[in-house]
Amino acid sequence: MKFKEQLLQGTLIKRYKRFFADINYKNNTIIAHCPNTGSMDGLLAKGNKVFFSKSDNPKRKLKYTLEIIKSANSLIGINTLITNKIVLEALKKKRIKELNRFTEIQSEVKFNDHTRFDFMVSNSSAKCFLEVKNVTLKRNKHIAEFPDSPTSRGLKHLNELCIAKKNGYMSYVLFLIQRTDCNSFKIAGDIDNEYLSGFKKALKLGVKMLCYDCKLSNEEIKLNKQIKII
Repeated sequence: MKFKEQLLQGTLIKRYKRFFADINYKNNTIIAHCPNTGSMDGLLAKGNKVFFSKSDNPKRKLKYTLEIIKSANSLIGINTLITNKIVLEALKKKRIKELNRFTEIQSEVKFNDHTRFDFMVSNSSAKCFLEVKNVTLKRNKHIAEFPDSPTSRGLKHLNELCIAKKNGYMSYVLFLIQRTDCNSFKIAGDIDNEYLSGFKKALKLGVKMLCYDCKLSNEEIKLNKQIKII
């Protein structure tokens, strides 16, 4: 997924009220939208290099959006609003081998009155729901983790995917690691034990789990290689 324009570069001053970030840009402080509801643990050190986009939409309250943070010499994509765009591009380009047999792709598909899944992929013989989760957390060497804060919404999606599986649909979760310095992935049960329990339950009921990392630059973010799940 290419950005409309090459990202601008500055240094992080602080993130606050969850959705705001102060950035030092050319010796001025600008306020950027921070499109990530998680804790962003390990990424928010003052002085970290950051990359951000600029919008020309006059109706926007904040014209800057934080996209990437550089931490410990690694680029990490923090914008959860583009996660599905990265995956959609990968689906269209047949870069997710487990899902390549599906020829039709639909986004934001309603499952029931209170649940939508990120994607439905299908062919003449099967329909498959796919839910995508953005991953940025790394606390141990080369191990990515999800979630970085308790996620009742994530648990709900796991439970709904289990129901979909019982109703004859194939069901997948794709954990998208927006960084390249990890070679394995696990659920952070110490952060959200209920999500870990839901994850194990979903596995037993046949929900499939996938994990891929990304290649990042100030011009684009794209799906890279598959990562093993611990």
